[in-house]
Amino acid sequence: MEINGKTRFCILVGDPVQHSVSPQIHNSAFRKLGLNYVYVACAVKNIRDAARGIRGLGIRGASVTFPHKQSIIPFLDRLDPLAEKIGAVNTVVNEGGRLIGYNTDGEAAYLSLVENGVRLAGKKVVILGAGGASRAISFAVASKKLISELLLFDIVPGRAKALAKELSKKTRAQARSAKFERKSLAMELSDAEVLVNTSPVGVYPKVNQSPIPKSLVRPGLVVFDIVYNPARTKLLKFAKSKGCQTIPGIEMLVRQAGEQFRLWTGRNPPLDVMFKAGRQALQSK
Repeated sequence: MEINGKTRFCILVGDPVQHSVSPQIHNSAFRKLGLNYVYVACAVKNIRDAARGIRGLGIRGASVTFPHKQSIIPFLDRLDPLAEKIGAVNTVVNEGGRLIGYNTDGEAAYLSLVENGVRLAGKKVVILGAGGASRAISFAVASKKLISELLLFDIVPGRAKALAKELSKKTRAQARSAKFERKSLAMELSDAEVLVNTSPVGVYPKVNQSPIPKSLVRPGLVVFDIVYNPARTKLLKFAKSKGCQTIPGIEMLVRQAGEQFRLWTGRNPPLDVMFKAGRQALQSK
């Protein structure tokens, strides 16, 4: 890959970002298609300044991760209708100085479940977390009108309740929330079929943490953890030991990156190359 005066830049903005394998995923796709693009990760605390930098430096696009998926919105010029409905952005496209926000997280998560053989029809889904990623995934799952019920937990008082209310109103799905405590978790997980962790608990370097204890993971539960570094989180290890079907975060990461690639370049993403690069990068960490 040669970087020159015609190279187009795409970046990751978040905090922290040192654990990210997105640069390897995106740069492998640029190389495969022979595109003069480069992708780098940037640790960002002030999202307002970052948005100004994207616009001022002519950066083609940005991936947006924790904790900026909602806080970046006031500094964008326009939102794609889906991102506006969700209320969170994970992708920015710079169109001649106008910053447009998109969200590719939700559909990527839905496809990660479906492509791994998970049938959502009539299922009760429990989601841990009610932040930006959760909003996208919750809306995607609820909007398909397949599940029987969606249950949200979050450590921030009121956030899960507000999201559940919004989901019920906008999608007509059966969505509700419960207090993030052991008793409530145990009760709701006792008859749930799918558990999705959208919280950052367990992400590198805090690899020995899990959002719920092992005792609450029961056989027969499908466990999907969107944390991708480490490749097998503590939660997924708990689930594997109970004989559960597990879906690692790399599934969602690559699929959402593929849609970002399409938005920035107008080309179809080479997903096989991107999956290979992502898995190799995780193995080397």
